[in-house]
This record gives sequence, structure tokens and C-alpha cells, in this order.
Amino acid sequence: MSNEVTRRSFFHRLANGVHGAALLSLLPSAVGQEGKVWDLKVRQPHFAPKANAVIHLFQNGGMSQVDLFDPKPTLKKFAGAAPSRDIVNEIEFADQIGTMLPSPFEFKRYGKCGMEMSELLPHLGECADDLTLIRSMFGEHFNHEPSLYLMHTGRTLPGRPSLGAWVTYGLGTSNQNLPAYIVLDDPKQLPVNGIQNWQSGWLPPVYQGTRFRSEGAPLLNLKPQGGLPEKLEETQRALLRRLDEQHKAAHPGYPDLDARIANYQLAARMQMEATDALDLSKESEATKEMYGLNDEATASYGKRCLMARRLVERGVRFVEIYIERQIWDNHSDLEPGLRYCCKKTDKPAAALIKDLKRLGLLDKTLVFSTGEFGRMPISQLREGQSAGRDHGPSGFSLWMAGGGVKGGCVHGATDEIGYKAVENRVSVHDFHATMLHLLGMRFWDLVYERHGLKERLTDQFPAQVVNGILA
Repeated sequence: MSNEVTRRSFFHRLANGVHGAALLSLLPSAVGQEGKVWDLKVRQPHFAPKANAVIHLFQNGGMSQVDLFDPKPTLKKFAGAAPSRDIVNEIEFADQIGTMLPSPFEFKRYGKCGMEMSELLPHLGECADDLTLIRSMFGEHFNHEPSLYLMHTGRTLPGRPSLGAWVTYGLGTSNQNLPAYIVLDDPKQLPVNGIQNWQSGWLPPVYQGTRFRSEGAPLLNLKPQGGLPEKLEETQRALLRRLDEQHKAAHPGYPDLDARIANYQLAARMQMEATDALDLSKESEATKEMYGLNDEATASYGKRCLMARRLVERGVRFVEIYIERQIWDNHSDLEPGLRYCCKKTDKPAAALIKDLKRLGLLDKTLVFSTGEFGRMPISQLREGQSAGRDHGPSGFSLWMAGGGVKGGCVHGATDEIGYKAVENRVSVHDFHATMLHLLGMRFWDLVYERHGLKERLTDQFPAQVVNGILA
């Protein structure tokens, strides 16, 4: 095989490596426009926050609300009936339209609040009294790529900063030895839109997400390969610092040089901090069992949920966890597909909530789980496969816990068949505004000036804080 680096391979490697742009996200400072220094030092919020950290569980593909979170007994009455014209007009695969499809799963009441959720979510059900369940979310697009951009950046187009980038731009982070915004993607496969989901867009690259691996070393090339004695390594670093200072003195007025040197210094500090943060061997066997680390079905997702807890415990501001590709995209074989998804995620997600609560961290950590949209209440029929559901952006559900939201709270509703949000409707922009509010930021005041414009996360459509879910 040729080792020649082509133009195509160069940009492919650059886009997917943790070096280059990702290393910039480890900087305690990076240089922005017109010589301004952008850093990750802690900044005061606009008002007293309810939450100081975020863990985002992103369920790639779109969870089916009518099978998991939003019981619709009326669907049983209409089973086998043809869908109405307004539903048909929103279907992506018009040649695969079936009939009204009630859920094959039973719903149960959980907790003192009596929150109804699917039998497929028994562990999350145990956390019902700590959850806010929004059943009236709605989006703007029926395709994955634009909807992922919308959920992560506030627009259906690429190139804008992600949620984590906005949060770290606004607040910085308390631990200068770890990145402020960390992504734990699935080792099996990147999600739709890949690393664009956690980019900083036109915000300075210091605010973009840094991928930590859940298998092997958390960051490649973090530790020196020489295996030198500790004292010799420190002598080597001291010599490099002296050479750096001499080089800086000989080249004044080059802020990029300062940033590059600071990068190397942080990498040295991270050698111990990052390894310690993700060393799960220090956890008790009971904790590992709670997250499902001893079960092949839950081990991967459980490991990353436990990593997320350890990271926010150490002051990381924003952690995002992805699932493999888009396993919730159940266009066919709905029943076995949902069983697989819930088996993989239910126990670890519930363990994360319980563990944060046990450690006294839940009150200050906002945890939320969402996909890019929901699913249709009608069947989708593909040849040779059992029924599934098509994309449904007009009404879907998400849940939140901790960080200033009410426990045991159900907000909003869809229509009688679960197709469209109709009561206390919550747009993606409203959700973003509410997240920023819980972190102590006024969404209209979180601004980045660019080309004479004041850019905001929520600047495309009117947004409002969802006061009904605030504790």
C-alpha cells in the first residue's frame, strides 16, 4: 500500500484527528479575531444558575414517542385505518405508507408521580420522580441531517456553533487541566453529520468539542513514547520552556506562538488528569454493575455514562454522549429494533441519574436525552421486513433531569394519535433558551459579534424559556 499523502487523504485525516483543530480545544487560551485572546477561564453568568454542568445524551435516529413516552390508546381504535391527508403529506417515503399503528408495547405508571412510560424503560421509570418529560417538542425538517443541525446548533444548515461550544463560550470551565467540552462518541460508528455535531463553527476553535475515546487511551499521542524517567522528563520540559521563552522574546507580537506554547503546557498537565478522570478501575463493583459494565449489551454505553459522571465531577462544563450511527431510525422491524435500543441505553442512563443524585451532583448537573425528531403514528412498510415508523418532526418527546427542572413533571401534549404537538408546544429554540436559562444565561444576551452582526444560538426564530418545567 502506498504511503503517499494525497490532497484528499490529508483533509480526511485533518478532519478526523484529535490533533489540529481538536488540540485547540485543549488550550487554556487561543487567539481570536483582531488579536483578542479567547480563553476558557470561568466567566460569571448573567444571573445565579441552577446548573453548572450539562450532560447531553443524544439518541441518533429519532426515538419513537408513541412507543416510549407518549401513550396513545386512541391508536388502538384506529388500528388498520388509512392515515389522514395531512399526515400523508409529511411522509418521507410515500411509496411505503401503511395504516395507523398502535404501539406493540404496554405503558406503565412509574414513581409517585405516576408518569407513564413504556415497559421497555423500566430503569428510567425508577427515576420518574426526578424527570421532566416534555411531550410537545416540534422541529422543522423531516430529514436527519438538517434536523441534527437544528438540535445541535439552532439552524438546519451546517457551519454554526454547537450547543457545547456556545455554553463554553459563555461560561468557560472550572478545570483548566481538562477540555471544557468533551464528546464521548460510540466506538462502533460516528453519528450522522459526524464531527460537525460538536464543531465551534465561527466561534474561536478553543470552544469546540474534544473527542475522548472510551477504549484505549482517551487521547492519542497524549503521553511521550520515550519512557524516560520522571526527573529526566521534567528536565526536558524545563529546557523546552526556556527555549520557548527565548523564541517568544525574539518574535514579539505573535499571539499564535503564545497559544501554541500554552497548548503544549496543557498537554503535559493533562497526562495525569485525563487518565485519572477516565480510570474506571477506581469505581466500586456495585457502581460498575449499576451502569451495566458487566453486561455486553450495556457495557459500551454504560462506560461512557460513567465517564461523563467522572468528568463533570472534575469540573468539565459540557459532556455529550452519542450512540452508534442512528440505531433509533426504525423504518422497519420496529419491535426488535426498539428492544435493542432500549436494552443498550435504559439501564446506563438511569444509572447516571441515580449516581449523580447519590453524589449530590444532580441538583447542579442538567442531564437531557433527545433525538432529532420523533416517529409517525402510522406504519411504514418495506418489502420483506416487519412494520416500522417514518420520521415525525411535528411532535416528539424528550426528558430532562436535575439542574433546576421539576421532578415528576409532564409538560405539553400531542394530539390524540401522537402526530403533532398541540398543547404547550416547545420548539427546539425554546428548548435551547431554557437550557441556557438553567445555566444562568439570558439567551438574548449570549452574543458573538461577527461581520457586524450579533449572532446568537436562538436568533433564527422567536424563543422563550419554558417556565412550566422550572423547579
